[in-house]
Formats: sequence, structure tokens, C-alpha cells
Amino acid sequence: QVELVESGGGLVQPGASLTLSCAASGRSLFSDAVGWFRQAPGKERECVAGIRWGDNSLYYAESVKGRFTISRDNAKNAVYLQMNSLQPEDTAVYYCAASRIGIPGFPVLSSQYPYWGQGTQVTVSS
Repeated sequence: QVELVESGGGLVQPGASLTLSCAASGRSLFSDAVGWFRQAPGKERECVAGIRWGDNSLYYAESVKGRFTISRDNAKNAVYLQMNSLQPEDTAVYYCAASRIGIPGFPVLSSQYPYWGQGTQVTVSS
């Protein structure tokens, strides 16, 4: 069992940056894939970035490539999402999720993740 807690959301203007944090407790994320998902009102939850602890493989959705960067801190058992050049379409609740699913490639479906944080709101508006 792992517990995930996100932080760092807020209200920012277009073009601004934010860094989201996902702190894990209960067990190490050493064997996990950790994904950052977001869900905007009326839209499905989508995986925007992910990192697999074991081989450090990374995933980015096309919509965030070049603007978002995912990273991890082994000592803190935490994952971060640096978001630059934020746009109104990035407005959503952002969640981190953890999974030990063993599949080729990076898991990007919300159904592949059994552990979720409570989410943090990111609003991009002028």
C-alpha cells in the first residue's frame, strides 16, 4: 500500500510556471511507474507525464512535450512535474498515481493505476 499526496497547484497567468510535487509514503516507489494525470471538467482523465523507477524511462503526452518535465527524488520518495509555458488548456485537476503493472511500454491508462493522490487544482487564466 502506498499513499500519495500532491501539492503545488494554484492559479497562474498564461506563460507562467508551476512545479507539482507528489510525495509517497507507506513504501518505496522503487518498483513503480508513476504517472501524472490531469482531468479537466467534462473531459476524460489523461496521462500527461510518467516515469518508471526501475529503468528511468519517461513518458510525455504530445500536448506537453517540451513544456513539462517529470523528475524524481529517490531520497524523498517523491516525483515532481515542472510545468512551463502554461496555457489555459492546461487547467485541470492534476493527480499522481503509482502502479507496479508489468507491461511493455509506459502505462498511460488510469485503469492501470491502483494508487492515486487526492489531486491538486491548476488554473491558468489571465
